[in-house]
Amino acid sequence: MALSDADVQKQIKHMMAFIEQEANEKAEEIDAKAEEEFNIEKGRLVQQQRLKIMEYYEKKEKQVELQKKIQSSNMLNQARLKVLKVREDHVSSVLDDARKRLGEVTKNESEYKVVLSKLIVQGLYQVMEPKVILRCRQVDVPLVRDVIPTSAEQYKAAMKQDVEIVIDEKDFLSADTCGGVELFALNGRIKVPNTLESRLALISQQLVPEIRNALFGRNVNRKFTD
Repeated sequence: MALSDADVQKQIKHMMAFIEQEANEKAEEIDAKAEEEFNIEKGRLVQQQRLKIMEYYEKKEKQVELQKKIQSSNMLNQARLKVLKVREDHVSSVLDDARKRLGEVTKNESEYKVVLSKLIVQGLYQVMEPKVILRCRQVDVPLVRDVIPTSAEQYKAAMKQDVEIVIDEKDFLSADTCGGVELFALNGRIKVPNTLESRLALISQQLVPEIRNALFGRNVNRKFTD
């Protein structure tokens, strides 16, 4: 039995309604899925940016903390250097005071002659040559001439060899020198400074740690002494 035009139109409308409904449902499904994917991607991006921000500020915080430590260390080092500078200046002032007092040794002639003799003998032990040129202050020439014989005898008794000591009466130690002698041998190739200043400098190097301890106490942080 053939369908009438009305039935055909009715079926067509029914099919179109069905297709439209399917299309709407599919569109809603696509929209829902797109919304879900959008929210997921948005959440991922937000979390990613949040982590980046957290990492950035964590890094900044570490940089600030490191900068604080560096500044604190620098300030501590500067303070230590200032303390060391004050201490070294104080030690230097003690040594300078000792240098100023060296001149007092020469005021007592008998005591100074003993000192000169010891300085000459010590120098002879270092030179160990049969002929030695001795240089002193011009004002000390008479005193040095007096002690040369006993100094030479003392050296001979200890070393079992003679020594000729000649005073250099052309070149003298500076008048600003506190005193003492210089010994030369082998045409000046050997020189032994044994002035009061040179002896003080040598002793100072050896005694500086003890002077520091006496002035400021022992440094408990130091494992070794100078």
